[in-house]
Amino acid sequence: MISKTRHAVIVGGGLGGLAAALRLTMRGWRVTVCEQDSVLGGKMSRWQSQGFRFDTGPSLITLPWIFEDLFAAAGADMREHLELAPLEPLARYVYADGVRFDYTTSMPGLLPILRDCEGSADGFFRFMRLGAQIYALSKGTFLRRPVTAPPDRTVLSALRHAPLLRGWGNYHKTVCAYFRSPQLRQLFGRYPTYVGSSPYQTPATLAIIPYIEFAFGGWYVQGGLYRIVETLVGLLDERGAELRTNARVARIDAPSNSVQGIELENGDRLAADLVIMNGDTSSSPGLLGGTVTKLPAADRSLSGLVLLVGINRRVADLHHHNVFFSRDYAEEFRQLFIERRIPDDPTVYVNVPSQSDPSSAPQGGEALFLMINAPATGEQWDGPRIAEARNRVFNRLRASGFPDIEGHIVVEHAVTPQMLAERFGMPGGAIYGPHSHGWRKTFFRPPNKDKHVRGLYYAGGSAHPGGGTPMVLLSAKITEELIARYEE
Repeated sequence: MISKTRHAVIVGGGLGGLAAALRLTMRGWRVTVCEQDSVLGGKMSRWQSQGFRFDTGPSLITLPWIFEDLFAAAGADMREHLELAPLEPLARYVYADGVRFDYTTSMPGLLPILRDCEGSADGFFRFMRLGAQIYALSKGTFLRRPVTAPPDRTVLSALRHAPLLRGWGNYHKTVCAYFRSPQLRQLFGRYPTYVGSSPYQTPATLAIIPYIEFAFGGWYVQGGLYRIVETLVGLLDERGAELRTNARVARIDAPSNSVQGIELENGDRLAADLVIMNGDTSSSPGLLGGTVTKLPAADRSLSGLVLLVGINRRVADLHHHNVFFSRDYAEEFRQLFIERRIPDDPTVYVNVPSQSDPSSAPQGGEALFLMINAPATGEQWDGPRIAEARNRVFNRLRASGFPDIEGHIVVEHAVTPQMLAERFGMPGGAIYGPHSHGWRKTFFRPPNKDKHVRGLYYAGGSAHPGGGTPMVLLSAKITEELIARYEE
């Protein structure tokens, strides 16, 4: 611990910013978080109306021990603050040809599904083995260290897990090498969308994502995932951090390429020994007074259109997570990434938190989170555009046998790519910053320490190691370790 004479300002109060703030506070830094929105949490947010409650960002977490590690670093026990519930099954998958099944981590439940689809479970186990090898390699290297760090003994030891075959090619082709059935090819093709990317353009190393979900499960936080934000904010308050909302940062002061503080839009200036950028990394040049270079549309990850729907009836035959697949997955992604438009027949993700948490809806009602992928083009989303996309959502649901709920809607709220872009400063509403198409974009995200400006650091989904709640927390931890090395 050092004395609280040194000051760190964090630009953005998203999950990564709050985690970095908590870690630095425990190291003895005086910390100020400046969040441009009226609430903290960034994309991990909440919307409520007429007794319905929705998480508007992530809907589950994986690798819960990464969250436990953050709480432990703050001198707290996560189990005393949050109640995590395993999601079983992980999801119900419904296909356009009428096939449907529950994807589960229970082998007695999963083996009959694999045999029905494939005739054998052999391909599944080999695919999971590939994911396990990539995970064993990554957890000691890519997920543990700054992207610019030279190899050490741990890295060299981890290389023994490197998959020599299948792990370095195209993700979709690799999935096809393990599975013959169109259902399982489509199911495992969905996982690159977890980082806003196309299964047809990402490297096979993303096989780590389905492995992590299957091996370690998906978890829901009772009361909603926004409880994580509320708890972190409470811990920061207790430990003396200053949390400012409605505090948009207009400039990072760094004369002679050395951070001295920040200036808010209202004219307030805060002196600082270091600044952590928790917003999109592409906005940093503009904050430093240089040329604003927006992330090109062709390099952006997916955005999304979300419909938050509260209904006054229960819906039978649904789980917490449900996916209603499009008829032609390749065409869907061609329209998303080549034509840059909402697909004619989109895959619809239906999250029903009230299946696991009755407090999310009034008695006898249901809270439905309906989401489709959308391109991050930066276009305007007016009423007619929302209505057209909404029709495509409900057309796919009806075609897949989803019950008619439109006459039972009590509340409905649309979250568009334009809203995401404006509220969170994400180019075009790109949820994960740059996409993960190709090796460079997958493994060489912006580093956690600025190469040119002393005292400027990065934490969050657009920086190393990437998007997703566990990765964001690891980003904050890597940044803390760099600060300990260079600033203390």
